Amino acid sequence: MRWKSGFVFALMLGVAAPATAQEPAPKTLDQLAPEIDALFVKYQAEQHIPGMVYGVVKDGKLAYVKGVGVQNIADKRPVTPDSLFRIASMTKAFTALSILKLRDDGKLRLDDLAEQYVPEMKGWTYPTADSPRIRIRDLLQHVGGFVTDDPWGDRQQVLPQDEFTKLIAAGVPFSRVPQSQHEYSNFGYALLGRIVARASGVAYTDYVRQTILTPLGMTSSGFDAPGAPKARYALGYRWEDDKWSAEPEMVDGAFNAMGGLQVSASDYAKWVAFLLSAWPARDDADTGPVKRATVREMAQGLNFVSVTNRIGASGATACKQAAAYGMGWRVAQDCDLGLTMAHGGGYPGYGSHVMLMPDHGVGVFALSNRTYAGPSAPAWDTAVLMEQAGLLPDRAVPVSPSVADMFAAARGAYAAGNLAPLDGKLAMNFLLDRSAENWAAEFARLKTEVGECPAAEPLAPMGAMSTAFRLNCDKGKLDGMLLLAPTTPATLQALRLRVVPAEQP
Repeated sequence: MRWKSGFVFALMLGVAAPATAQEPAPKTLDQLAPEIDALFVKYQAEQHIPGMVYGVVKDGKLAYVKGVGVQNIADKRPVTPDSLFRIASMTKAFTALSILKLRDDGKLRLDDLAEQYVPEMKGWTYPTADSPRIRIRDLLQHVGGFVTDDPWGDRQQVLPQDEFTKLIAAGVPFSRVPQSQHEYSNFGYALLGRIVARASGVAYTDYVRQTILTPLGMTSSGFDAPGAPKARYALGYRWEDDKWSAEPEMVDGAFNAMGGLQVSASDYAKWVAFLLSAWPARDDADTGPVKRATVREMAQGLNFVSVTNRIGASGATACKQAAAYGMGWRVAQDCDLGLTMAHGGGYPGYGSHVMLMPDHGVGVFALSNRTYAGPSAPAWDTAVLMEQAGLLPDRAVPVSPSVADMFAAARGAYAAGNLAPLDGKLAMNFLLDRSAENWAAEFARLKTEVGECPAAEPLAPMGAMSTAFRLNCDKGKLDGMLLLAPTTPATLQALRLRVVPAEQP
């Protein structure tokens, strides 16, 4: 039985819960592969992409991967999972995690002023007298007040470090007051690269390699793209005047922290699998290069939530997403997919996209070698296909002993027709909100309608302090919710029961 999160809140508010859709018979990923392939092949043709590779990470591994097209239109070498693509702004997640790792190690604090590590910022003129000075967390979440700088920022990749220092020292015009609104900034992430270097004492690229790439076994990945093995190098192109033109191969420079990383699909899948492994929180050994709790922190969309359409073909018909920028990720709650973390990568010669579904342990990504041709739509459509095919099972939330005990007592109260089995287990508000006599009358009314309820389906906990449940009764079904109070020992603060309409599965 799979419950939507809205079920519990609907019952708490005393309104009808949404119908639970019948689960389809699960397909295998191999059975779904032709439909996935069709999505990406269609996108490749429509967007005039020379070559592309896409993959699905599931159960901690690269469960499906396929290359289409060519790395280079001159020698027509086919794209493989080991072909090397620049991932542009998908690099920002590596930068964000580097900052968080430095925080974990006591090298910086997120609320430190950025100018503590980039002293050239100290002379800046802010938009207003009451403007807050820029913190490291403001740069992480694009609320530093800088203007959106696509595609200018992409062309700064090759800027030497000393020229970047001069640019910072000269000051920058602000688009708005810092901390007042989200506005995407490549410049801001370039500043984060400088902060990583200053706080760690090594070059940004060395820190990312030592802290993330090498521990994860991403041995083919790096920032010296033009120096990569030519046999696996996907050359970047733009489509102009109905033909492909090769983009300049940009060397590593001061804006590498916002978009300079080059990866293969085989390597990138290891990164995706590592991130997904941070969910759920648990007690077993924490063996990753960065703590699981720190990875999960990247999904905190703490600023300026917007209501958006889902990317892809279902965007017009799916429920709206509540989206915000986390740390290196666009974070959204999706009514079908749950928590999603996504990011695109647009770059001269390259377009890429990644979307993670931590609730399900699944990620989808795609890399291409055409300017700004980020395959976001087929990636999200693949996720929707998997959901419809039953390939996104919810990760089970364990039933806490307190919830299990309270559920047993609540079932006993229904069977007895009164609250006696809950004696000593009720929070102080429970009988103030509804009298014992009224509960007895309610139990009697429900029994008249559905009878006794000798069986229960598995609990659907929403955490360690609450659960949704379904009782199978003689003449129907009861849906319910119980919510514990923040007391020790555990006490019951709310109980809701409703008859399931006959037409509802």
